[in-house]
Amino acid sequence: MGTMTLGPLQVTRLSLGTMLMGGRTPRDEAHRMLDRYHEAGGNFLDTADVYGDGESERTLAPWLAAHRDEVVVATKVGMPVSDPPGEGLAPDRVRAACDASLRRMGIDVIDLYQVHAPDPGTPLEDTLEALDGLVRAGKVRALGASNFPAWLLAWAVGLQERNGWAPFVSLQPQYSLVERSIEVEILPFCRAAGIGVIPWGPLGAGFLTGKYSRDTEPPAGSRMAGAGDDLEEARHRRAIERNFRAVDEAEAIAREKGATIAQVALAWLLGVEGVVAPIVGPRTFTQLEDLLGATDVTLTEAEHTRLAAHTPPPELYPYRMLSQQLGLGELAQLNRSRS
Repeated sequence: MGTMTLGPLQVTRLSLGTMLMGGRTPRDEAHRMLDRYHEAGGNFLDTADVYGDGESERTLAPWLAAHRDEVVVATKVGMPVSDPPGEGLAPDRVRAACDASLRRMGIDVIDLYQVHAPDPGTPLEDTLEALDGLVRAGKVRALGASNFPAWLLAWAVGLQERNGWAPFVSLQPQYSLVERSIEVEILPFCRAAGIGVIPWGPLGAGFLTGKYSRDTEPPAGSRMAGAGDDLEEARHRRAIERNFRAVDEAEAIAREKGATIAQVALAWLLGVEGVVAPIVGPRTFTQLEDLLGATDVTLTEAEHTRLAAHTPPPELYPYRMLSQQLGLGELAQLNRSRS
């Protein structure tokens, strides 16, 4: 499967997301999937306290009891949960949430502790100092963020450097062949700052499996069928012509390579500079088996370009002007002092 460095961690190129484990994926099936992922060489598990209000973490506990030293465990804090009650990133709550996650999973240290989203009600400095305290206390090995805009991530990185606090080593944003907005600012910043990107939604909530059609209603029980207009996988956001063209292209390349559409879509993401490990979140063992094959698919530069041609990120000022009028390319490649 291959590995990459993520701060002090060595992680495999596919991360197994466990959001559905203990919920839509029954515990026995979840443990069978964990066994298969581990057997395939995977070592990077991603969960969050909010997944099933702690049930995902509890589902991991008995499996981790037998495999703790063989895997990297990532979880998140910030969303509404019952233990500790409430939400947000106030220091006392961050510390209590960390202890609760450790207890639910039956482990002594969290390898990667991520803030799930910004908390506008808590000063960023207070949150970052509390996170640093968890690292110093030995409860957390490394820190990450999720769903941060580029300006806020840059602010956080500056505060961490200025105060000598433990740094963010990763960002978990939404990123896929059909959602490429991070290529405008977030991805270039992460490349420049040495922050590893671990995308969630790498298959566009199932859109990049090929199960949706232009001409028919979304299948009953699918993510799109049940998505409200405010969700990322809402039909008006996903089921648009340019996205269907990307699926058509992925299907054509999949036929040429004897692969599946999902494998090709993941291979495209694995070929993006700065991406460390897309987080796949299969519901069933069969789905997992298919996704594991993605690391065996290698795309040529021409195939990568073919796939990307249909879904370019939005053209925004000042990047459009800097590129088209001034001839500046990737800003992250500009010379910077390393002293």
